[in-house]
Amino acid sequence: MSRPELQAPPEIYYGDVESKKYTNNTRVQQIQADMTYRALELLNLPEDEPQFLLDIGCGSGLSGEILDEAGYTWVGVDIAPSMLAEEVALEREVEGDLFLQDIGQGFGFRPGSFDGAISISVLQWLLNAETSHPTSSPPHRLTRFFTTLHSALRNPARAVFQFYPTSDDQVQLITSIAQKAGFGGGVVVDYPNSKRARKVYLCLFVGDGGAQVPRGLEGDEVEEAEEDKVKFEKRRQREVRRDRSGKRKDVKGKDWILKKKELYRRRGKEDVPRDSKYTGRKRKTIF
Repeated sequence: MSRPELQAPPEIYYGDVESKKYTNNTRVQQIQADMTYRALELLNLPEDEPQFLLDIGCGSGLSGEILDEAGYTWVGVDIAPSMLAEEVALEREVEGDLFLQDIGQGFGFRPGSFDGAISISVLQWLLNAETSHPTSSPPHRLTRFFTTLHSALRNPARAVFQFYPTSDDQVQLITSIAQKAGFGGGVVVDYPNSKRARKVYLCLFVGDGGAQVPRGLEGDEVEEAEEDKVKFEKRRQREVRRDRSGKRKDVKGKDWILKKKELYRRRGKEDVPRDSKYTGRKRKTIF
């Protein structure tokens, strides 16, 4: 089957049907979670400080759920309206603010807004020209993307992108344009000798010239992949329902309910119940 990015632009390919199918696929959810955890490892954020992250190509919030569980504040951007639609993204109750954005046109965020950025399975979409106009060419869109992203990140900061290149030439094109935009860093390849487990990450640095590009994971395809899967799942169990200080979140408590209701109101969701003195109060057990 042809790769999705070769079939149609993302805002068309991920229509209502494909968006729901992608989001509800349990295998996709597991793969997305694994790659997001790996991206956070490569991001190497300080554990004792609050962090504000940008999720590029956030889709319906599969990676955003991991950011929520890890205690990060984040903003997500995506070009597909159906992915951000109420019945897809908002139903997942992710806490990040979501924006409709064509990343090939660049970002308009204030300089130095973010402590880091992650992106899962997105960069390859910028490698296809949709029209013959010069501004639609991959080099132009990549240049606009990396230049404005570099400005939006603080100094020092990192950005990690998992993507699916089809050739070494594509990797070279992406890395060279990122370097021209001011980034340092390079490519990290996990399980390079495996067709099934091989994953490519672009790890970019803003400032911090002494930083070294992390090494990719190596070893037996099955054993290493399963070991990492177990490790990621255990970490997810540890991190779920914990805030930045490491304390367990009061999930389903009054503060949690009020926060969710306010989030829904900001996003324009209708029929949000009004607040009252009974909000979050437990019902008495009647025997």
